Amino acid sequence: MRWSNLSAPSDGGSLLDRAAPAAPPLPLALPGAAVRTFDTPGFAGMTFYEIQAKSLINRVPGASRVPFEWTINPYRGCSHACAYCLSGDTPILMADGTTRRLADLRKGDAIMGTMGAGSTRRYVPTTVLDQWSTTKAAFRVTLADGTRLVSSGDHRFLTDRGWRHVSPAEPHQPALAVGDLMFGVGHFAEPPKESPDYRAGFLCGLIRGDAGRGEGAAPQSREGDAWVRADGYLDDVRLHEALRWPDLPTTGWYRGFLAGAFGAVGTADRLAISFTSGDRLFLSRVTAALTYLGLPSRTPVRVRGGGGTGTVEIDRDLWAALRFRHLTGIDGAPLDASGVGVRAGRQLAVVDIEDLGLTLPLFDISTGTGDFIADGVVSHNCFARHTHSYLDLDSGHDFDTKIVVKVNAGELIRRELAAPRWRGAHIAMGTNVDVYQRAEGRYRLMPEILAALRDHANPFSILTKGTLILRDLELLTQAAEVTRVGLSFSVGFLDEQVWRAVESGTPSPRRRLDAVRRLTDAGFAVGVLMAPILPGLTDTDESIDETVAAIAAAGATSVTALPLHLRPGAREWYAAWLTSTRPDLAPRYRELYGNGSYAPQTYQREVTARVRMAARRHGLHRAEPGEARTVAPAPEPDDDRQLTLL
Repeated sequence: MRWSNLSAPSDGGSLLDRAAPAAPPLPLALPGAAVRTFDTPGFAGMTFYEIQAKSLINRVPGASRVPFEWTINPYRGCSHACAYCLSGDTPILMADGTTRRLADLRKGDAIMGTMGAGSTRRYVPTTVLDQWSTTKAAFRVTLADGTRLVSSGDHRFLTDRGWRHVSPAEPHQPALAVGDLMFGVGHFAEPPKESPDYRAGFLCGLIRGDAGRGEGAAPQSREGDAWVRADGYLDDVRLHEALRWPDLPTTGWYRGFLAGAFGAVGTADRLAISFTSGDRLFLSRVTAALTYLGLPSRTPVRVRGGGGTGTVEIDRDLWAALRFRHLTGIDGAPLDASGVGVRAGRQLAVVDIEDLGLTLPLFDISTGTGDFIADGVVSHNCFARHTHSYLDLDSGHDFDTKIVVKVNAGELIRRELAAPRWRGAHIAMGTNVDVYQRAEGRYRLMPEILAALRDHANPFSILTKGTLILRDLELLTQAAEVTRVGLSFSVGFLDEQVWRAVESGTPSPRRRLDAVRRLTDAGFAVGVLMAPILPGLTDTDESIDETVAAIAAAGATSVTALPLHLRPGAREWYAAWLTSTRPDLAPRYRELYGNGSYAPQTYQREVTARVRMAARRHGLHRAEPGEARTVAPAPEPDDDRQLTLL
């Protein structure tokens, strides 16, 4: 059983002499684990597996490109990210323009997501990586256009102020507010009911449209889906009655009429929906039906060389394209919205946020883009973590909600540091999973670990993005009096739009720099890993200079440049974003990365040199590889060592 790599042996012996990977695999069933859940909102939907671990200090595999040999990981999985969930009835936009209930989505389904940030955000197809359900306190968000979304309090929607939690559990999390403008197209229309009026309208639109196709038009196949539907409708509707123009058409009739007319003379090309016919009266009826249903269209115009035919075209925007499809229930018109810009509007303003006072079953999915379109608005979800597959847990939901906690970390660290075979080597923390994730606020494993390292005067370093490290400032100060303590933060850029697109689950760059200032004021020499630097986006002279200036102003003593590393999983996500939002950069990335994960050493050296020059301008000396961790002198590793994006 692979779990034996972590479970404690009966004799309580140490395994310090055994090389162990940084993330050993676990099965889903964890023998001997105490399984806990907590009622507090910040941990709703999460399960903690408290284990008595076999060892705490692990040797880093020799092939790893890092300047340290030993590491500590008291957690497996990360509680930094929240579980975001919606009502199972929420309609989700599929990649072909149709909708499906959130509860009915399955792994592998093609849906629509978005990529980019701010004005560059675009719609792109993506894939459902996982789907799950949970039970949580429910809230209802109402928008100006009548959209009503039922979600958990920790669910996030994209607004003109960035990603906002419906009702955040923690004070520092940005909260949704009345007046915020959401991004998207607005409420999806209900599909038509195949009532007698709808069927009569369908037959009228199909047959009259076919009769007026005009000279030279290609013959319409009677084998198409529209004609198959018509044959079924004739069982309930008499043909002579269907061909009459009703005196007072109903909504159902208009919906059916447009569906039938599209089946006869309609065409779809990306967002464009058009009707071409030689019967001007028929086209005027099409225009009237579109107007009745609130769909703007262009006045019928003559087609040059069209032999007297005219065309009616719906406005070419995503809202109109979707609304026409959903209102009419047409067949054979798949949508291609890839690359269309995402917009916010007054019709998507939040007008009410209501605590329903109910605990309801809610659902969520993990997607390749980290978001999806829920009833017409951009909705955040759990982004898949490829590395969590090492635990035999799924890389989406399980990463955020199944956290393995080595509750005996304090006991283990003291025993292992006191072992005769331990020689006091430098220990790096935060190299796999952030030791200052949210779960640390409850389990408080780090104070015991830091106290033991202090008492044994054992050198160590911590790399983190979490501001919770400030809680342990006194212990860090005490340890620094007796041994070398290296503290580092990762800040790759300052652009908040880019941060929300690629690192939205972390504290903002400005909050991280505030923590750097607090630590430097306490006397620590804090290094900053300027990582990841994104080619074509944050590797400009302006971005580098702005970021280095802020790092220097925060009091950091060094900065290390680490260009983007595109590991499997992040690579596919990033490629989809580039090709949809910045296609001009796609050739550059193909040149830099090819089929690999690392940029060429020439590019890395060039970026490092520009960061070094900026550091000199702002009074920061350049940190050599590994220096930001304040480790003992070691041979310099290859220059192509990089930090992963996700």
